[in-house]
Amino acid sequence: MPARSSVTSGIPNSKVKYSKLADSDDGYIDLQFKKSPPKVPYKAIALATVLFLIGSLLIIIGVLLITEYIEVAHSDRTVPVLIIGVLVFLPGFYHLRIAYYASKGYHGYSYEDIPDFDD
Repeated sequence: MPARSSVTSGIPNSKVKYSKLADSDDGYIDLQFKKSPPKVPYKAIALATVLFLIGSLLIIIGVLLITEYIEVAHSDRTVPVLIIGVLVFLPGFYHLRIAYYASKGYHGYSYEDIPDFDD
């Protein structure tokens, strides 16, 4: 059977961080209770931005259609544009607000409150 070679000798600049264990072994170390830095869900924030912009555009178009600033042949089709705009706008605004407050560090807001799509 061939002899094993030392793995650490082949890696001169190891990025593994070690910490010294405490003398009293009660089964816990302080590092296991440290919170890791938050992972920013960029895809979810991008989706929220797109929903916010599309919803805003549909709301503006819906209001222009209802006020008859834009001429419409069938006026019964104007209200659904406004309703769809509101339904698309609300989740986008909600998640962008959470992302903004989390980026500013407000108490009670975290990136963990935004669903992540990296599954």
